[in-house]
Amino acid sequence: QVQLVESGGGLVQPGGSLRLSCVVSRTIFSITTMGWYRQAPGKERELVARITGGGSTNYADSVKGRFTISRDNAKNTLYLQMNSLKPEDTAGYFCNTHPRMYMWGKGTLVTVSS
Repeated sequence: QVQLVESGGGLVQPGGSLRLSCVVSRTIFSITTMGWYRQAPGKERELVARITGGGSTNYADSVKGRFTISRDNAKNTLYLQMNSLKPEDTAGYFCNTHPRMYMWGKGTLVTVSS
């Protein structure tokens, strides 16, 4: 059973930054396209960013230029650097493969508020 453990969320003021991490308990991580997803209250879960095994990245228009997805294959860890955060970025953030193959982890909550 693959486990996905997200961390790094918290409360931050608008314009601030956070770095999220996701540790994946499976060695095929290095060849798998991974994604960061988020779900705001009352909204559906959406893909925010994804990265292929080769390092190619794609971003949702809403975060392009502000968020950066990266991965450390040696550590089976996925990252999301979030800069210039806005209140509308407030959500639970989750990692998974893209397309999703595994059960969701608990996620990490990001709250952007003054």
